[in-house]
Amino acid sequence: MTHNFFAGPAILPQEVLAKASAAARNLEEMGLSILEISHRSDFFKGVMDDAVNTCKRLLNIPDDYAVLFLTGGASSQFYMVPMNILKSDETAAYVDTGTWSTKAIKEAKMFGNVETIASSKEDNYTSIPNIDGMDLSQYRYLHITSNNTIFGTQYDEFPEVNTRLVCDMSSDIFSRPFDVTKFDVVYAGAQKNMGPAGTTLVIVKKDILDKVDRPIPTMLNYSTHVAKNSGFNTHPVFPIYVSMLTMQWVEKQGGVTAMVARNSEKADALYAEIDRNALFTANINGQDRSKMNVTFQLKNADLNDAFLTHCKEHNLLGLKGHRSVGGFRASIYNAMELDSVKVLVQAMQSFESHHA
Repeated sequence: MTHNFFAGPAILPQEVLAKASAAARNLEEMGLSILEISHRSDFFKGVMDDAVNTCKRLLNIPDDYAVLFLTGGASSQFYMVPMNILKSDETAAYVDTGTWSTKAIKEAKMFGNVETIASSKEDNYTSIPNIDGMDLSQYRYLHITSNNTIFGTQYDEFPEVNTRLVCDMSSDIFSRPFDVTKFDVVYAGAQKNMGPAGTTLVIVKKDILDKVDRPIPTMLNYSTHVAKNSGFNTHPVFPIYVSMLTMQWVEKQGGVTAMVARNSEKADALYAEIDRNALFTANINGQDRSKMNVTFQLKNADLNDAFLTHCKEHNLLGLKGHRSVGGFRASIYNAMELDSVKVLVQAMQSFESHHA
C-alpha cells in the first residue's frame, strides 16, 4: 500500500476514487463517461445541485450566501476578491502568514490600498500573529489564510474582528466547523482537501457585491456566476463531480465535526513522535501547529536523503518539505487514514534506531 503525504494535488478517499473511476468509464450505465457528459444535461444539473446543497449542509451556510464552483484556483481569488469588493479609494487589511498571503497582498494592491496589519515574516512564518483587540473598522475587509501548507501553521481559532472577514481556506476547508456568518468571502482551491485540481469553491455573501464602481470583466465578476449558478461558461465537470463525491463522503463520516476528531488523532500521533524522537525537531510549536500540514526537520540535515530513501522503502511518498523551507512535510488531510500516519511514525522510529 502506498501512503500519500503530498501537499496537493492530495489524497482522496478510496471510496471516492472508486466511484470516480467507474464514472470515468461508464456513468451510471449511461454508456457515457463523466468526462464527456454535457454540462447542460439534467444529470450534471443534478450534480451541481447536490454539490451546492451538500456544501451548505456541511458548513451550515445561510441563504444570503452564494456557493460557487469556479476555475483558476485560489490564486485567481487573490485578485477577484479585491476586484469585486474593494473600491480604489478604500484600504484592505491583510495578515501575512506566508507565501500564499504574500501573493494575495501583491494582487490586492492593483485595486486599492493595502495595509499589512500583522506579519510573522520575521520569525520565518513559524507562528500566527495575534490581532485580538485591534480596531479594524477603517478597513473595507480583513484577509487571512486559515492554514499555511508550506510553513505548517494554522489558526486554532479565527479572530473576532469589527470589519468584513475574507479567508483563504484552500487547505483546511471541511476539516472543522466554523461560523460562516462571520465571513463575507471564503474561498478554497479543491486540490488540497476537497477534490482534484480544476475547480475553486467560493462562498460569498451576496449583499457585498455590485458596490464597486470599476468595470469588471464578465468572467471575473462574482455576480455573473451567482446569476448563472456557476454555469456562465462550461463547468469543470469532472472536478466538481469528484468534489461532490468527497463532500458526500465527509457527510457520511459524520460531517465536519467528525473530521475534527479524525484529524486531531492523526496530528497528535505525529507531533508526539516528532517531539519524542531524538533525531527530529518540529518547525512549529504551540497552538499554531497545523493539523493539515506537519512540518519538521532532522537535527542532522546530512541525513535528509537517507530518511527520504527510508520512507520510500516503506511506501511513504510526498514527504519532502517545500523548497523554501526544506526538511519534511506530512500532509494529513481529511482522507488520510490513521494507519498511514502510524506507518510514518514506525518509519521514524526505525530510522532513529539506526542513526541515533
